[in-house]
Amino acid sequence: MNRLLLAAYPEPYRSRQGEEVLACLSEAYPGRSWPPPREVAALVRAGVQARARATVDDTTRPWWLDGIHLAALALAALALVPYLQDVWHWALHIDPGQHAIAFHFSGWYPWAEGPTRIRLLPYGLLPLGCLIALLRGRPWIALPAAAAMIWAGATSHGRTLFGDEGKAGLGYYGLGTPITARDLVLSGTLCIACAVLTACRPSRLRRRSYRWLVPVVLAMYVAGGLHIISVSPTFQRGLFAIEVAALIAAWVATASTGDYRWLIPVAAVAFIRTQAIVIQPQEFMQSLPNLVVLVLLIAPLPVLAITAQRRQGQALAQ
Repeated sequence: MNRLLLAAYPEPYRSRQGEEVLACLSEAYPGRSWPPPREVAALVRAGVQARARATVDDTTRPWWLDGIHLAALALAALALVPYLQDVWHWALHIDPGQHAIAFHFSGWYPWAEGPTRIRLLPYGLLPLGCLIALLRGRPWIALPAAAAMIWAGATSHGRTLFGDEGKAGLGYYGLGTPITARDLVLSGTLCIACAVLTACRPSRLRRRSYRWLVPVVLAMYVAGGLHIISVSPTFQRGLFAIEVAALIAAWVATASTGDYRWLIPVAAVAFIRTQAIVIQPQEFMQSLPNLVVLVLLIAPLPVLAITAQRRQGQALAQ
């Protein structure tokens, strides 16, 4: 199990010092397959810092381009969240019955039992295709998928193709913010980011392994296989924990490098979710007071900016 902790470190570090780290853990904690929680946190933090420094040391792309790429990835993942169950059921030809994801009826496809409105594809395939293309550094493929998201959300002409229900069901984007496919701010921002990446020599973009899709498949299994809908408390708590972990990782990376690139995805996600609360306050889940939620959305931005500025000041002083 100790080898799982090495996944937090970049590949060159694992090749050079991976066996040494494993030997130290075995010697420090004999007979244990997993070190104490404090040691796990320290190793993960060191791994995030090592990855952040390796990213900053790579000068093949400017920091702002990498930041926009990270923002596009985050937005594509957010757009996919409400439709994880839908895509899973479509891929495996499952009729969810009463476990539909807040749709008005349970029959979506020709194989569904009972009355159904036939549609060919789930809307979630668009953000999923966009996410895969961006992971592989191919924004020219993600751009038409993002444009199709705008078209599907803005028109009713795609009912047979994507189905109207797939665009009207409640989505969840952390801290109880409901957003549907008809909210064009998310898809529009994603489309703009993909257009910028396509115009700025996409060959310079970072290409990530298909292994990054493993968490996506796992999330689809949790949502679809266990019938956990995107507005259920269990799903909300899990997504909230992931978001908190991502913010902590962004803060650790910024504090160790003084680089501003991680501020861009945090700002993009905060903008999308804040506008959803401001525009639709009556739809907002009252799990927390609105003011507290807005503070939690906006607070990470100045924290990251101040952390980066302070780190750069320390580097200049040295």
